[in-house]
Amino acid sequence: MTSRKVEFWVGLFIVAGVFAFLALAFKVADAGAVGPSETYKLHAKFDNIGGLKVRSPVKVGGVVVGRVANIELDRTDYVPVVTMDMYAQYNDFAETSSLSILTAGLLGEQYLGLEPGFVETCDEGEEDCFETEILTDGGFIEDTKSALVLEELIGQFLFSQSDDS
Repeated sequence: MTSRKVEFWVGLFIVAGVFAFLALAFKVADAGAVGPSETYKLHAKFDNIGGLKVRSPVKVGGVVVGRVANIELDRTDYVPVVTMDMYAQYNDFAETSSLSILTAGLLGEQYLGLEPGFVETCDEGEEDCFETEILTDGGFIEDTKSALVLEELIGQFLFSQSDDS
């Protein structure tokens, strides 16, 4: 009888361990339900995306405001187009916002850094004024800065050193 109790508790412990392992795997892989479910899409073109990947975060000052949804090549310009799923609660970015591909640490993973632009509203009667539009679903961020590729920087440094001698 004691043997059956021990077997039951060992089995229960193993099942709990498997569930804990699966929960940890989903958390690490970022495949679980993280962030708000309602999103809107923004697009941006870059000259070079470096090692940017789908599911990379979009951050403003370190706060995740969205994720990279898709990366594809524009067939007319032959430049990468990045599609982002932005969380709906952050829906007030101006069209003057800029987007940069940044690296977490020296050799860390790459993410998108969004620098919010200014929002200008016009008072009645102002002549030299234009109102800034807010980016909506399907909007394009025009001001982008491509990734810095470490190999290119090292190559430029080495070639500049060889020219000096």
